[in-house]
Amino acid sequence: MTQQVPSTEPELAAVRNFRDVGGLPTADGRRVRYGVLFRSGHLAHATDDDAAFLASLGLHTIFDFRNAADQKLEGQDVELPGVRNVNLPLSDPADGAEFWKMVRDGHVDQLRGILGDGKAAQRMITSYRKIIRERTAEHSQVLHALAEDSVPALMHCAAGKDRAGLSIAVTLLALGVEREAIVADYLKSNAKHRRYKMHRGGSSAGAYSPEVVELLSPLFDARAAYLSAAFETIEETWGGVDPYLEQGLGLAPETRERLRERLLD
Repeated sequence: MTQQVPSTEPELAAVRNFRDVGGLPTADGRRVRYGVLFRSGHLAHATDDDAAFLASLGLHTIFDFRNAADQKLEGQDVELPGVRNVNLPLSDPADGAEFWKMVRDGHVDQLRGILGDGKAAQRMITSYRKIIRERTAEHSQVLHALAEDSVPALMHCAAGKDRAGLSIAVTLLALGVEREAIVADYLKSNAKHRRYKMHRGGSSAGAYSPEVVELLSPLFDARAAYLSAAFETIEETWGGVDPYLEQGLGLAPETRERLRERLLD
């Protein structure tokens, strides 16, 4: 049975950036089914009520794209009964122990040199391009799993913006979702209630000076230019979405069709 459109989007108490990706339109007139593909930030701090809501979704698989440093900082995801947890670490555009030590220690001059004059945004663009080029095995694994049996699925990283955002974007490309709709969903991560709380190693946004917050802001933004760079990398490296999926991710046409049947109305 086709899932009904949810009347309201839940605001979970301690899981940021959660949403159902259902409803997004494909170029051939179909739509992503509601209740089969979700995205969010990490689940490590989920309250009992949050966990009960997540459990009610009937999830088959949770894909966690965080690395070991993220998990050490934030903790492991809450356990949900009967749900398979798959950890596929992807590069974090805002990662780097030395970098965050510099932030915590207040080395503003060094941060200016690293992040000022558009360098922070360029860091993000470079990272998005790198993830698309180098993480084909992980994205292939996700798409094959979804085509086989792993739905309903939830994808998350720390903030649910970059690594999860790219993995959702790749999935939506495979489904034939219109590019503008993919970007619009990605940009929803900028809503105030969805944004990641800026902290690394016990620091908080309140501990940072206004200048440091300003320098860091491109790392915590969802910007269309970041996702556009990922799309451009697909075009430049493989010549288009279809060869990217077939050659880059090893997604056979019949597997892609099975994926579409599972996730589209």
